[in-house]
Amino acid sequence: MLKILGNAFAIPEIRRKLAFTAAMLALYRLGAYIPAPGVEVSQIDDLQNQFGSGNILGFLNLFSGGSLSRLSLFALGIMPYITASIILQLLTVVLPSLEKLQKEGEVGQQKITQYTRYLTVGLAFAQSIGYVFLFESFGSSGQSVVGELTFPKLMLIVISLTAGCVLLMWFGELITQRGIGNGISLMIFASIASGIPAGISAWWTNPDQVFVVMMPFIALAVIVGIVFVQEGQRRIPVQYAKRVVGRKMTTGGSSYLPLRVNMAGVIPVIFAASIMAFPPTVGQLLNTPAALDFAAFFAPNRWAYVVGEIFFIVIFTYFYTAVTFNPVDQADNLKKYGGFIPGVRPGRPTAEYLDRILSRLTFAGAIYLGFVAALPTILISQTSANFFFGGTSILIVVGVALDTVKQLEAQLMMRNYEGFLK
Repeated sequence: MLKILGNAFAIPEIRRKLAFTAAMLALYRLGAYIPAPGVEVSQIDDLQNQFGSGNILGFLNLFSGGSLSRLSLFALGIMPYITASIILQLLTVVLPSLEKLQKEGEVGQQKITQYTRYLTVGLAFAQSIGYVFLFESFGSSGQSVVGELTFPKLMLIVISLTAGCVLLMWFGELITQRGIGNGISLMIFASIASGIPAGISAWWTNPDQVFVVMMPFIALAVIVGIVFVQEGQRRIPVQYAKRVVGRKMTTGGSSYLPLRVNMAGVIPVIFAASIMAFPPTVGQLLNTPAALDFAAFFAPNRWAYVVGEIFFIVIFTYFYTAVTFNPVDQADNLKKYGGFIPGVRPGRPTAEYLDRILSRLTFAGAIYLGFVAALPTILISQTSANFFFGGTSILIVVGVALDTVKQLEAQLMMRNYEGFLK
C-alpha cells in the first residue's frame, strides 16, 4: 500500500491534483470555524446545545461538518446545491425544453449546470433568512445568538451565508475539474469525517458495555458489506463478429458488459437525505407548537423518517440508474459495432434483455441501500445505545472513498502503475 502511494506521489501531475484537492478541503474546513459577520461569538457555545444527534438540526449539522452549530460562513454547507440538482433532474423529466437540452451533449449540460447554479443561489438565500430568524430565538441570559436583529444586520448575515454556499459550490467544481474525485461528494465526505473523533468519544463513553464491545464488529461488518455490494457486478457476455473496416478485416472476440448491482452509487442516499430533511427543517423554522411536533415526527431517529428515506432511496435508485444507463442505446451500440449477446437477437430483444436484468439488479441495490440507511435506527430501537453516525453517513463515507480510490487507480493505470485494487 505504501509503495502504491509512493508511486502516486512520484507522478508530478497526480501529486499536483492530490495537493489541490487537499488544499480545497482544508479551506473548506477552515471556513467552518469562521463565524459569519454579525453573530455574537460569546453565544456560540450555548448554541451547541440545540444540535442533538436525534433532531434535524443535528443531522444537518453533521452534513455541514459542524458549521451550522457555529453559524459560520459555510453554515449552509453544500446541501442547497444538492437540492437544486434534484429539482433540475426531476424537471428534466417533466419539461421537454430541459430534456432537449440534456440530449444536446456538453453544451446542453453546461446550460443545465448554469440553471442549477442560479437555483442554488435562490435556495441558499431563502434558507439563510430562515436560519437567521430561527437562531434569533437561541441564546442565554436573554441575549440572542445574532444579537439585536436589524434589517442591515439581517441582510449582512444572509448575504454572507449565501456567498459561503456559492463559494463551496465553486470549490466542489474546481476539485472535480482539477483534483481527484467528485468535488461535491468529497466535501460531504470531509464534513462527515470531521465528526469521527466525536463519534469515537461517544462510543467509548457509552454506558452500555455490550454496545462498546460489539460496536467495532458491527461497524466492520457493515463496511465489509457495503464494499462487497458496491463492487458486485453482473457480467453479460458479449461476442463480436469479424468485420471489414475499409481494406482491413477486424478479428472477432469475446468480452463482457459489466452491470453493477448498485449503479447509482451514493447519489440516491444523498438525494433522499436532502428531501427528508426538508419537512422537519420547515417545522423548525416556523417554530410553532404544531410545526415543532411535525418536525419531531420526522426526526432522523423516528420511524416516519426512516420509512420515507427508504422510499425515496428506492425511487431515486431507479431514476438515477435510468438516467445513467439506457438499455436501448447500449443495444444500438452493440449492434453498430457487430456485437451481440449469445442467445439473444440484436436490437430490441437485446434492449429488453438488458432492461430486465438491470431492473432486477437495481431492485437488489435499492433494497441494500435502504437497509443500510435504516440499520442504525433499527439497532437503536432494540438497544439503549446511541449511534453517533447513521447508516446514511456510513454509506456516503464508504461509497465516496471507493469512488475516489477508483479514480486514483485509473490515473495510475494510465501510467502503467499497479493500482489499489489488485
